[in-house]
Amino acid sequence: MSFIKIFIHLVFSTKNRAPFLNTFDIRIKVWKHIKEYTTEKGIFLDVVNGYSDHCHCLISLGSDQNIEKITQLIKGESSHWINKNKLTKDKFSWQDEYFAVSISESMVDQVRNYIKNQERHHQKKSFIEEYKEFIEKYNFKE
Repeated sequence: MSFIKIFIHLVFSTKNRAPFLNTFDIRIKVWKHIKEYTTEKGIFLDVVNGYSDHCHCLISLGSDQNIEKITQLIKGESSHWINKNKLTKDKFSWQDEYFAVSISESMVDQVRNYIKNQERHHQKKSFIEEYKEFIEKYNFKE
């Protein structure tokens, strides 16, 4: 048996950063559904949360999983589910792009708490500000 522990902080936004997930009730339903779906598909999703225009996931990859496929499954199935259940007024979709960074085990609790506190965090900071911080912190080139 192989032993693997690869934590990924995954962030993706709604199409054009539209505030589709504009109520706490909608967000709770979507995060709960994503958690149930990933469990059903054998994807280890430690925590999921976000705000009106984006989603954060802390995932641990299995030996037969890769970031692209996991992201595609989560985004594709959740947007289909949101539209099927008419949770948003307009047709819902996620942006094609996403952030994915590896997280050392020593930082898992900090990232987990950051994700859990998205509601409070975004009372002070917009997703655009958060986006710019990620770009800078992880040395991504735009």
